[in-house]
Amino acid sequence: MLVPVLLFIVGLLCLIKGGDWFVDGATGIARRFHLPELLIGATVVSIGTTLPEVMVSTTSALIGHGEIAYGNAIGSVICNTSLIAAITIAARPGPVDRSALRTPVLFFFAAALFYAGVAYTTQYFSRFVGVVLLAMFAVYMFLTVRQMTGGRAAKAAEDAPAEEVPLGKSLLLLVVGAALIAVGADLLVDNGTLIAEALGVPESVIALTFVALGTSLPELVTAITSLVKGHGALSLGNVIGANLFNLVLVSGVSVTLAPFSVPQSSVIAGMNASLVLEIPVMFAVMLLLTVPALAKGKLYRSQGVALLAIYAAFCVIQFVM
Repeated sequence: MLVPVLLFIVGLLCLIKGGDWFVDGATGIARRFHLPELLIGATVVSIGTTLPEVMVSTTSALIGHGEIAYGNAIGSVICNTSLIAAITIAARPGPVDRSALRTPVLFFFAAALFYAGVAYTTQYFSRFVGVVLLAMFAVYMFLTVRQMTGGRAAKAAEDAPAEEVPLGKSLLLLVVGAALIAVGADLLVDNGTLIAEALGVPESVIALTFVALGTSLPELVTAITSLVKGHGALSLGNVIGANLFNLVLVSGVSVTLAPFSVPQSSVIAGMNASLVLEIPVMFAVMLLLTVPALAKGKLYRSQGVALLAIYAAFCVIQFVM
């Protein structure tokens, strides 16, 4: 047990330092090109922090453990929203840029409806489904990049004060920080999963809770570091972008390489627990996070508290079913 503990500590140190450099690099790029931090968070930062999910889910699907890939995608969305975003909101509620938020939110719900539709109707994620999800990712990136380089970015460039940030340094910090985060998350997930398996926890539960939390650690580290450094918009954009990428990129790659069926580890009222509990919770927490932001242009501390309560209840239910 000593070796897993030591590796856990090493992984934690990698996450802390990697998160620090990653946020510095991302904000440096945003300032260098006078781009809104929320958009940088929903694209560049989200891709970087989603890499652990891509690696874990793709590897799991290829070796025949589709339940890990499926559970990790949904579990990560729930964890990102009701734990990571909740911490950000509870610690520092405030106004949000509705126009920058609109595109990732709309794409998320479009992808989530398609994903849920497949789960409820065929209960099988075919290679075609994976291709559709990856196509959604490509369209989202195209539209977002166009938005970042269009009229809004030009206006931001006029309004923002000029601040010289060496581009090479920002890119280096971004890449090295992302690498450290990925290594740290991998160490934590591997050792944590071994411990959970030794305690007799079911594989699907591990995917929906521990693995999802472990692969969401990059988002958590980025959120906390962003708050400490005063970049809350970067954190919120990262969470929403990462949620979208969990469905269209993580699941898209996994399903395209190795199609799988919706796993069933437990039942509620005679139905697959995933269809009764997990997918509805995913929609509920995202609606709770995004509707007030889009309607009022503001996030409230009560949202964060409610989301944290939902996450705690979700985890308890997973382990008692």
